[in-house]
Amino acid sequence: MKTVQISLNSIDKVKSFVNDITKFDTEFDLVSGRYVIDAKSIMGIFSLDLSKPIDLNIHADNNLDEIMTLLSPYIIQ
Repeated sequence: MKTVQISLNSIDKVKSFVNDITKFDTEFDLVSGRYVIDAKSIMGIFSLDLSKPIDLNIHADNNLDEIMTLLSPYIIQ
C-alpha cells in the first residue's frame, strides 16, 4: 500500500480524478480525519471537506508506477 496527499479542490478535478482511477482494478481509499471513503465513489468524495488535502491510500503492488503517473496532477508535493 502507498499513501500520498492529494488535492481535489474543484468539481471538475473530482470528476476527472474518479474517471482516472476507475481505469484501474485496484482499491483506492480517501482518508480525511476519521472518515475513510471509497475513492471511486463520487458521492463519497463530495461528503469530505475538499478545502484541505486528503490522504489517498493505493492498495496496489504491480502497476504502481503507472498509477502514480496518472495521479500526478492531483498529488501535493
